[in-house]
Amino acid sequence: MTSALFVVSEHGYWGEECIEPLTTLDEAGVDITVATPTGDPPEVDERSVDPDEVGEETAEHVTEVHESDERLNDPTPVARTEADNYDVVVFPGGHGTEWDINQDSDARRLLRDAVEGEDGKALVVCHAAGLLGFTRDSDGGFLAADRSVTGFPNEWEEGIVDDDDRMPDGRKLPYWVEDEAKAAGADWDAELDADTSVTVDGDLVTARGPESSSAAAQTLLEELGIEQTA
Repeated sequence: MTSALFVVSEHGYWGEECIEPLTTLDEAGVDITVATPTGDPPEVDERSVDPDEVGEETAEHVTEVHESDERLNDPTPVARTEADNYDVVVFPGGHGTEWDINQDSDARRLLRDAVEGEDGKALVVCHAAGLLGFTRDSDGGFLAADRSVTGFPNEWEEGIVDDDDRMPDGRKLPYWVEDEAKAAGADWDAELDADTSVTVDGDLVTARGPESSSAAAQTLLEELGIEQTA
């Protein structure tokens, strides 16, 4: 059976970016494990379950899965996981990833091993693309160097933070995802003129943001060789 590891933020994952791939892969018969940095249940970004922000249908769906899914409610610590045990490692986005997942040494290890391994793959969504700015390959260079990627763009970030880089909740954004990925040598293109943006470069799949979540999940199934039912 195809298996997937979801590495989810405890500081606020964006609902759709986790739940859409999780439910899509689940319905396709993929065996899913959820991990967080400490093993505590992940937190969902409140804005991603606000009907005024994402629509009533999405807000209800994300909330229902977040509260009821046993895997999300009883995750394993990231340090106890190995990429070799899974066919794909998924890193959902959300601003919360900037405070934990993106700078977690075990998350970096998982991304490196998934992409460099013979059979593994990785899906990195939205703000989780900041992980590319911290992850080194086995030779000490940046894993993202010369790779085509997409992710949460600076142009969108400008509409969220204030002039002091503070989030609506008062936290200061520690870095901008696009800047970090580019500094690591990635070939960045968020395809701002397109409705969705999903990029495949070898075993690394990246997706721009919430509206690309469904396309990312479908692309991942294709990359895994799983036939999709109509």
